[in-house]
Amino acid sequence: MNSSSSSSLVGDSTPPDLDRLKTTIERAAELLPSQGPITAFVFLNTLQALEDLPFEEGVLKGSSLFGVQPYLSEDRYREKMTRGRIRPEDLSIVLRRDLAERADLKLGSLTTPFDIVFREGSMTSIEDLKICPWTTPFEIRLAMLQYPLQTGPVEELRWFVAETDALSRFRADAPQAARTKVIDETRRWVMRDLRDGGDDQHRGTGPHGTHDQHLHDDLIRRFGASSIEHWSPSTWEAFSLRLLWRVCRDGALIVKSDGSAVPQRPVLRHREALRQATNNDSDALVHDVLIRFCAAFTDQGFAGWKLPVRDHGFYRAFCEVYRLPAGPPDRWMHGLSSELARLTQQGLGPLESIRESLDLLGVGDEEQDDYITASLLALRGWAGMIWQMEVRPDRVALSAPPGSLIEFLAVRLVLERVALAHVAAESMDYHGPLAGLREAASLRNGNGHAKPVEGRALLVFQLAQIFGWSPPTLHRLTETEWAALVSEIESFSGVERRRLFHLAFERRFRRQALDAISVHAQREAKRVESPRFQAAFCIDTREESFRRHIEEVAPEAETFSTAGFFNVPIYFRGVADAHFATLCPIVVRPQHWITEEVVYSLVDEDRRRAKTRRALGTASHSFHVGSRSIGRGTVLTAGLGVLASIPLVARVLFPRLTARIRKSAGQFVQAPQITRLRLERTESPPGPEGNHVGFNLEEMANIGERVLRDIGLTSGFSRLFIFFGHGSFCLNNPHKSAYDCGACSGGAGGPNARALAAMLNDPRVR
Repeated sequence: MNSSSSSSLVGDSTPPDLDRLKTTIERAAELLPSQGPITAFVFLNTLQALEDLPFEEGVLKGSSLFGVQPYLSEDRYREKMTRGRIRPEDLSIVLRRDLAERADLKLGSLTTPFDIVFREGSMTSIEDLKICPWTTPFEIRLAMLQYPLQTGPVEELRWFVAETDALSRFRADAPQAARTKVIDETRRWVMRDLRDGGDDQHRGTGPHGTHDQHLHDDLIRRFGASSIEHWSPSTWEAFSLRLLWRVCRDGALIVKSDGSAVPQRPVLRHREALRQATNNDSDALVHDVLIRFCAAFTDQGFAGWKLPVRDHGFYRAFCEVYRLPAGPPDRWMHGLSSELARLTQQGLGPLESIRESLDLLGVGDEEQDDYITASLLALRGWAGMIWQMEVRPDRVALSAPPGSLIEFLAVRLVLERVALAHVAAESMDYHGPLAGLREAASLRNGNGHAKPVEGRALLVFQLAQIFGWSPPTLHRLTETEWAALVSEIESFSGVERRRLFHLAFERRFRRQALDAISVHAQREAKRVESPRFQAAFCIDTREESFRRHIEEVAPEAETFSTAGFFNVPIYFRGVADAHFATLCPIVVRPQHWITEEVVYSLVDEDRRRAKTRRALGTASHSFHVGSRSIGRGTVLTAGLGVLASIPLVARVLFPRLTARIRKSAGQFVQAPQITRLRLERTESPPGPEGNHVGFNLEEMANIGERVLRDIGLTSGFSRLFIFFGHGSFCLNNPHKSAYDCGACSGGAGGPNARALAAMLNDPRVR
């Protein structure tokens, strides 16, 4: 394969099927993180690619795509309930609104006394009163929200039933009325109908027919049939709970799954099916190789060795490194070198390799989009970094060639094929085609999606303790009634419960916020007639405190807020900077360049200091590279390691003295403080060199007018107006940019504010 064949596959002359494949990859790339480099690391909404969806749909889709949780945990929401951040009436209102006409439907013959329905202290309005004589979906769901229910894998549930006191003592939060009701009705049922053989008109009409007549005989014998008249309250409690558990389990056995339960996430990638069947993760093998190679590919000049043929692209470079005859030493990669050699000999480019991999993996056209998306998101941090280096070359010193993300996916799929074949052979003894691997793994794993009986029974068992459903009550339910009850409980899944919790949480917050706003809205807004000065601040929360402080100590001043780049999107290079920095929101690409220059009288001084900085930078880089080699690293560490610790200790023990020393020493290398911006452009088009730097007069006038109109200031100007840009000073913090201005992509907003002030001070702009 040569570079021309590789580049042609990402151009405009691709065949129709490869062109569709390219479009699919680019569409999936919208879901990748769009963070800039660490020097411009600013917060971004992870779900911004899903902003066209309603909130609830967006978080659920994001949860499925990124393998994360859509809401807080139920424990976190219940913690907010105890702190008053969520109130019972909020839950009640949002739940009734969600159920609509289903709220008061009848669920079989189950009834719930009024004094058992709600937790003590939760009754706050007449709307909460129980008006139906039967148990309703509203009551069941409200109880599932208010009371934590034990759920989990079937093994965990079996352990919970067998090893805890769940079958000997009621839940600690079960209402006392419910406990009394269950025990009393169980005692009457046993004493009258089972032990004495009394007639019960409902006997034998339950879901199990006549064999239920002897359902409790062994249980009575275990607890002591001869002493039943003298059983203690704790014995009756344990007996009632064991009998209740047996009835719940038998009822759950007769319920047939009708698909009403929440569907499980389908197995899409082969890795997921293989991990479920064997507990071995093929991604661990793939990522171990891919992460190291991505680190070399995205290097910005710090590595001692450069990646071979990096300029020819990710795909070509990977093939050059890993197709050597000896190959890597890892057992699972023994077939990689021959596979890469075949791809090179056949002249298959990245898109063609992707199409071949998808065919070999048995990925059909209908699942191709989802499969490609899942494959890219499996290592989304590195994939997003490569994508940003490709589409935003202006943000990095060494950009990625066009088509790098496509080539990344091609390499990933080749590695996946090799890793899947190895893991399947080692853990499953599967040597067939990869297209049949998902089916083979699913057969080995069995039907893991069936709802376990223990799970259903335990949910009913816990709710029975809350509602006071006794064993005879549940025993008399028909098969249809059992199916309706289980369906109602299972349809209110954990995600649904957390969704309702979140709605209640937002309702409480919304009402508190609006109440506070309504109180202050009654006050008459008074604008300062003749402000002493006016100031505009960034809307960033990090600068809000400054604005509030000025309003407090200088009420005769007038303040405004706007985005901290002040509508001046620029590439900026300071007098001591080596490269241009992007100072605007990350979704904006500047079209203009601005440079900082020292005043004429300090040009010679600046030139001398620049030479000093360059010499120190060269020495520092040589020390950095040398300290990571075996020979020089040993010498430097032994000789200068102790000396390097002195400044670190001094910063901790003597911070002020150390700061003064650094400031004094820095005067020999820092750029002069008296500088000016090269702001006005005299030639078109805009560019980073010569007379193409800056804005023309019309552009400056448009920027100034836009900012003033946006903040609502078109008259009543004070004699002094200040634009406050903001940044931060941190020591030894690689994420320093996260404390800078978000509207400047993690840079300081001073140059933008300075540029706007200079524009508006120009009489021609005014």
